[in-house]
Amino acid sequence: MSTRHSPYAFGPLPPRGDEALRGRNPLIRTSDRVEFWMRRVLVIVLVVGLPLAGFVAGRAAYESSMRTVQAQSAERQQVSARVMSVSENVGQTVKAQAQVRWTDSRGMVRTVTAFVKPDTSKDATVRVWVDRGGFVTGPPLTEPQAVTNGWFVGGMAVISVATGAFVTRAGMRHALDRRRYAQWDAEWDLVEPMWTGRFRR
Repeated sequence: MSTRHSPYAFGPLPPRGDEALRGRNPLIRTSDRVEFWMRRVLVIVLVVGLPLAGFVAGRAAYESSMRTVQAQSAERQQVSARVMSVSENVGQTVKAQAQVRWTDSRGMVRTVTAFVKPDTSKDATVRVWVDRGGFVTGPPLTEPQAVTNGWFVGGMAVISVATGAFVTRAGMRHALDRRRYAQWDAEWDLVEPMWTGRFRR
């Protein structure tokens, strides 16, 4: 038996997917079309925006960190200093404060407070980082740290874009659902009297 003469052949199936949302299905509402196209836009944002945001933000953070690496490397130097005294810090297990002294490139003797290992003794020689003004400072930022900063900022940018897309989708869905419920309530207010009137005798 051919499909044409089959008792179950009721014509073509109703449109689905894109065809339905392009206006060929009278049951599709405007809110459905808005939701459909907004979801497409968000998919494009996720597919294109995620890698782009991660690359741009990560690259910018890496380049900024590398400029910091170069500037700190030029401004800071490590010198050998002699420990004059070590402070007794109760509970201090990682670093201890000490008075250290060294002679800078201009022959000026400098004495400052620096952090040293707890087991450092008086008159020991330690290496400390100082800036151009002769003040004790931390070691300069390194290139691996700059790379880590770039990856971290890039990852945070990806997470931010993804979170923004999902929050936007949830907010859009909530707003459209409220509109749909309001439309259903208004339509039911018109239909309900006629519907319930059928059962009144």
